[in-house]
Amino acid sequence: MPFAAFTLSNREPSTVRLSPTRSLSCRQPLPSRPAPRRRAARAALLAGLVLALGLRPAPLRAQAESAVEILAPVLAAEDARRWDEAALGRAASAVEPLARSKAALAIGRIADLRGTPLLLRLLTDADSTVRTDAAFALGLMRDTAAVPTIIQRLGAQPALDTMTAAELMTSLARIGGRQAADFLGAVVQARAPLTVAPTQPLVQRAVGDAWRLGRLAPVAALVPMLDSPDPLTRQRAYYTLGRLRAPEAMDRMLSALRDGDAIVRANVTRALVRGYAESAQRPPATIARLLAPAVDDIEPGVRINAMRSLGTYRDSTLSPRVGPLVDDQFPQAQVQAAMTLGDLGGREAAAPLLRVLRSRAPWAVRREALVSLARVDTAAFFKSWDEWRTSPDWRDRAAAAEAWGRAAGGAAGKGAAAAPFFLSDGDGRVVAAGLQAWSAAADTPAVALVEAARARLGHPDAAVRSVAADVLARAPAPTDVPALATAYRRAAGDSFPEAMISALGALQAIARRSPADSVRVTREFLLAAPAPRSYVVRGWAEANWPAAGDRWGPAYPLQTGRTLQDYRELVRRFVLGDSTTATPHVIIETEQRGAVEIELAGPDAPLTVANFLRLVDQQFFNGNRWHRVVPNFVVQDGDPRGDGWGGPGGAIRDEINRRRYEKPVLGMALSGPDTGGSQWFINLSPQPHLDGTYTVFGSVVGGWGTLTRILQGDRIRTIHR
Repeated sequence: MPFAAFTLSNREPSTVRLSPTRSLSCRQPLPSRPAPRRRAARAALLAGLVLALGLRPAPLRAQAESAVEILAPVLAAEDARRWDEAALGRAASAVEPLARSKAALAIGRIADLRGTPLLLRLLTDADSTVRTDAAFALGLMRDTAAVPTIIQRLGAQPALDTMTAAELMTSLARIGGRQAADFLGAVVQARAPLTVAPTQPLVQRAVGDAWRLGRLAPVAALVPMLDSPDPLTRQRAYYTLGRLRAPEAMDRMLSALRDGDAIVRANVTRALVRGYAESAQRPPATIARLLAPAVDDIEPGVRINAMRSLGTYRDSTLSPRVGPLVDDQFPQAQVQAAMTLGDLGGREAAAPLLRVLRSRAPWAVRREALVSLARVDTAAFFKSWDEWRTSPDWRDRAAAAEAWGRAAGGAAGKGAAAAPFFLSDGDGRVVAAGLQAWSAAADTPAVALVEAARARLGHPDAAVRSVAADVLARAPAPTDVPALATAYRRAAGDSFPEAMISALGALQAIARRSPADSVRVTREFLLAAPAPRSYVVRGWAEANWPAAGDRWGPAYPLQTGRTLQDYRELVRRFVLGDSTTATPHVIIETEQRGAVEIELAGPDAPLTVANFLRLVDQQFFNGNRWHRVVPNFVVQDGDPRGDGWGGPGGAIRDEINRRRYEKPVLGMALSGPDTGGSQWFINLSPQPHLDGTYTVFGSVVGGWGTLTRILQGDRIRTIHR
């Protein structure tokens, strides 16, 4: 499975290993169009330069080509993650503000600390867009040495514009540390020596991003913001304090369940999980009882968040409260209700789940009911699963396999055959689904699970091999070294790197057992294993297994396979092109649901947009199904396999930009940094924790109603320009 967690994937937008989701981290938006100031600046600066490379007089063509020659090497260096001092320095000193702006973003994305002085210098640039991009890029660098200069600049003359100062608030939160935390607290309390006016946007940004500071967050300064007369500040304060699980804010959170602002209620209901109750030292049963009425909120998003949080309490007495919502008028709420009943359990959960299974509810709702029924009533599940496990549709069999696996950690294993049915299924997607769920259900892998995994290290399906190696990593045995070494070599031919990474993880787990086992892994594997060609795999080794990372060398810089001429064309088209070329629109048509219109953001993410359009033109997405839909969170597609593991082969680099997940936008799903491929997602509600981690490369400009109706398994008829 993907090696990041609540990643946007099934490859999942974090770090909880759920399904093979290319995660929204499985590693949970800016305006739909560029801000007016940026649009005006681009128009004034580029005034048809590239529009008419062949139509305008020679001086304009020369000026356009001069910009291309400055920007193409910058894009090449960024794509390779290579520090190119000459190209970046030239662009950062160019006459054209656009070149300086792109240089700043490239420096941040490359994240070589040699770029910090350049970014700090650009904070004094005459152009506000250059200053703002430099401020944002400092957050990508995460160089703690920059913090004193940033703070000093915020209080110096000439005063910064508000947008630049706000981005510096975010960057301080991303960099972190005591000095940054103290300063942000002072901003919130209006005690910081700022020369920027007005200060309210800075307070809003400081409040909204303070959660990034973790235990250093200025909670005492944030709590009074819950009473702010400014709606945006209040919304962000509830989000931040909820994400921090601040005990000091618990009483206010409970009161806000009846707040008149739907966004506040949504932020509160998503925060009130059992872990928050425990950190606040409140009886979980009491908090759950107070949260329960929110499942009847007038807003679907609030109902969904409340049900999801309620499920974390695992209190079967709450099932009667959730049961009726399997008939909610909002289909995604029906899915969440079925899922929550599985979390809550109890006899009162089984009846509505059985009713859904026997109904003509959408496939996604019935699928979730089957998986949940396996958890709450084993006998009823085994009486209901025959049509699923014998279905000619692999998706049905995969659902049955997941349901069996979820139940296998408990009583269901007693009622099933000795060898789970899915292990002999001819479709690897079914085997992977069952094996992964079986593993997730067990705190410690059972002998039968380990043997099943061991026997499938040579499976033809890469996802099966990945899950099998992950199981063996939880039960490391030195005798598995030869088979894991073979699995590693075999994975070199896969179209995605997860099986190779999983084999490495299992080998590393064996090496950690004892010095003798470490010697054995080194002798039998490391000394003989070929270095991986994938920079993603080398990057994993650098971060997780230094012995392998040292032997194989760094992941970056890398060979991108593009020539400088390729980068020139990308710059002409997406950075300097007119609106039709640089920000084209695509239509996503879903059967029986409707269409969604997206405006792509070529100037902000040229490599990502070019990759996406290439796949659109190849009809890569046509006929795919939405393989991952998390109610009120994301809808996700781009996997030709349909189970979250697939991709186009290869990966692209992240192009993190200033666009935010405030409104529905198009983001790149990942299973770790720079692992994008073909899987993408659209957020269904504000998701601040995705900002600055997942590339935003488009905005939804039409079809919001369609998005809210989409369910897992719905088919995409076509994606076209």
